[in-house]
Amino acid sequence: MPPPKIAIIGAGPSGLLLARLLQVHSLPCTIYEAEASRDVRNQGGSLDLHPRTGQLALKEAGLLSEFQKHSRPEGEAMKLINLDGSVLWDDNATPQFAEEKEKAERDRPEIDRVKLREILLDSLQEGTIKWGKKVMRAEPDAASPGKYSIVFSDYTSETSIDLLVGADGAWSKVRPLLTDEKPFYSGISSIELWSLDVDAKDPWLSSYIGKGSCFSFGEGRALQCQRNGNGSVRVYASLRVPETWVEECGIDFANSSTAREELVDKYWSDCSKDLKRVILSAKDELIPRKMYMLPVGIKWKSKQGVTLMGDAAHLMTPFAGVGVNVALADAMELGKAIVRRKESVVAKVRSDGYNIGIAVAEYEEGMFERGRMNAEKTKKNMGLHFSDNGGAEMAGRLRAHAQAKKEEGK
Repeated sequence: MPPPKIAIIGAGPSGLLLARLLQVHSLPCTIYEAEASRDVRNQGGSLDLHPRTGQLALKEAGLLSEFQKHSRPEGEAMKLINLDGSVLWDDNATPQFAEEKEKAERDRPEIDRVKLREILLDSLQEGTIKWGKKVMRAEPDAASPGKYSIVFSDYTSETSIDLLVGADGAWSKVRPLLTDEKPFYSGISSIELWSLDVDAKDPWLSSYIGKGSCFSFGEGRALQCQRNGNGSVRVYASLRVPETWVEECGIDFANSSTAREELVDKYWSDCSKDLKRVILSAKDELIPRKMYMLPVGIKWKSKQGVTLMGDAAHLMTPFAGVGVNVALADAMELGKAIVRRKESVVAKVRSDGYNIGIAVAEYEEGMFERGRMNAEKTKKNMGLHFSDNGGAEMAGRLRAHAQAKKEEGK
């Protein structure tokens, strides 16, 4: 009997990791990705991977050592600044910070998204990914009950799919097979700004941001800055504004030089000169972004042969830094559920459809709870990031954590 036909939509972290886990256990699968190649677009900034989710998932896939080779423990450094410029917390001021992070066995080290994607891509068998396959719709296969088909924008299709996995992000084409829920605007829009080769071109900005992240929170606005491993800094000037703000605020975002100045004049004029300088110094790119989310605790009735992972399953804003970690945990748990059913005694006498249905139901039970918990955390953090006391609250948490670590070391 041939193995079940498994189709994964989307070559993001969760789709790639699931494919890797299946291949480790000799289960063939195919990833369909809308992008034309692995290098067609920028993959975003830096992220940290947590020991019990992202790092554990990479360990299951045999990729943890490769991750550790490219990760940056010093990227965990956190700096918190009030809008008036006063410093609430600064790991960079502790000379032994990076050394302590190495000794802590890379607790939550940073890695650039592009490097993480390269690790995952390079781990797959040749031909696993079909590039340039934009999905127009996914639907039950009329000729094969209990199976699914995909129709692509190039007018080709794939049929008789035993397991269809939507790892295709916020605007998933697979999600409508399971739920009518759609992403809604979170109330936050962000202007992403880049400064490239920052050490050479802008030593002041490099020093001010520090080795990792630099945050400043206030009522209705937040500044989030992040150092990347490629020598760049990304600055996110975020505001609580209506969904139509980007189009209607009167700032011409196509003119990046005047847009930065207008952004500062209209929304950050009362802040410290250093924070204003951060926004004005990031001159190499400007990208307006609207933040969307799915309802906290989203669920659906499990269906045989189709499921979701990552943003497709539980889209949340980035204000807790857990999105990729949760997505990788999704892939790990779905992969383990599929392998368990493949290797079980029952699997040898029951149909692929039955076994895949059981695996999906087992996976979704844990995924729903994992998504709910992290979405709640993210929503709470979003509230704090855009409040006057958000910086002080986070600084208090960092002090408490540092004290607890200190007590453990005694």
